[in-house]
Amino acid sequence: MSATVECARCGRGDAPALAKAPFRGPFGEEILARVCADCWSEWRAAEVMVINELRLNFMDPSSQEILAAETRRFLGLDGAPGAAPEKNPDPR
Repeated sequence: MSATVECARCGRGDAPALAKAPFRGPFGEEILARVCADCWSEWRAAEVMVINELRLNFMDPSSQEILAAETRRFLGLDGAPGAAPEKNPDPR
């Protein structure tokens, strides 16, 4: 049986979990516990566009902080209203 997670971004309760944390530390563990593999894959595709659009230069230490904040926002981990898509209400 594959591991599942309730995803903070898409709201699915039985979404496929990541096989391992995407990076070390608390943030990586939070992503592992709260983000599904599908949404993480979507972020990886969008990440390059974010880096390019914001013209992030990783020689500047603040760029890593900006990217982490954008990652949290995209994945719905920042707790801000509207950060993650609304769960579909029961159509009954």
